[in-house]
Amino acid sequence: MASLTLLSPAKLNLFLHITGRRADGYHNLQTLFQLLNYGDTLSFTTNDEARITLAPDLPGVNFEQNLIIKAVRALAPFAPATAGVDIQLEKRLPMGGGIGGGSSNAATTLVALNHLWACNLGKVQLQKIGLTLGADVPVFINAQTAWAEGVGEQLDAIEMQPKWFLVAQPDCHVSTAEIFSHKDLTRDTSAIKVAAFLERGGQNDCEALVRKLYPEVDKALIWLQKFDRNAKMTGTGACVFASFDTAEEAQKVQALAPKNLPVFVAQGINKSPLYKLLPSS
Repeated sequence: MASLTLLSPAKLNLFLHITGRRADGYHNLQTLFQLLNYGDTLSFTTNDEARITLAPDLPGVNFEQNLIIKAVRALAPFAPATAGVDIQLEKRLPMGGGIGGGSSNAATTLVALNHLWACNLGKVQLQKIGLTLGADVPVFINAQTAWAEGVGEQLDAIEMQPKWFLVAQPDCHVSTAEIFSHKDLTRDTSAIKVAAFLERGGQNDCEALVRKLYPEVDKALIWLQKFDRNAKMTGTGACVFASFDTAEEAQKVQALAPKNLPVFVAQGINKSPLYKLLPSS
C-alpha cells in the first residue's frame, strides 16, 4: 500500500484566440495557460484488490463519467491486474468554470497512478492518454505554464513573471460544447506570436458570446473591470479574473466583492507539484 496527496491546480487562459474550425469539428486555437497555486486536493492510496473507489460523490456526476475515474480506467491496462486505488477528493474548483477543474483532476490522477502503480509510461504517452479525456488535460500533465496551439495539445513551456490573480465565480454553469458549437462564435482570429501577446496582450474570443448568453458573467466582468480594465473571462467561462502585482492589491479587491459572487486569490506558478513526478520523456 502506498499513498500520495497532491494539489490539482486551476488554470487561467490569459487569452484565447480561435483561429479556425477543423474538419473534425474541433477548433484550432492559441492560448496561454497560466497555472495557479490553488485548486482541488487529491489523495491516492493503492490497494492490491483491484478496488477503485472515489469519495465523496459529486452531485449530478455519474461515477463512471467522472474524469478521475475515466483516467483510472485509461491507465489500468498498463498496471498490474490486481492494482486498485482509493481516492479522496477535496473539491474547491467549480465545474463549468473554465479553470480546468475536471481536466486537472484527470491529469493528476494519471501522473499519480503512473507513479504509484509503476506503469513506467513517459510524459508523451501520458499526454496522449490525457488528450482522449479532454483537450486541456495535456497541459496539466505537462505541469508547466505554457503557450498552446492546435486544440491546446501543442505546448511550449513559458516562464511568466509572478502575478496574483483575483478569480470570481459567477453563479452559472457554462457548457463548453454549447459555446464552441454556437453560430455566433468568432472563429477567424489571426494567429499571433508569443512576443506580440507579451507586448500587447490578447482577447478571449468566447467572452462576448458568453456575456450575451449568461448575464451573470457579464455582471461579474463589469464589476471586476472597475479594478483592472484588462479583466477577462477564462476558457469558455464562467470564471473571470483580474491580475495584480501583489497579493495585497488582490486581497483589497477581494474584500469588496459582492456577497453573492464567490472569489478567491491565487498566485501564478510556472510549475505545478506534478512536475516532480513526471518522467523525462
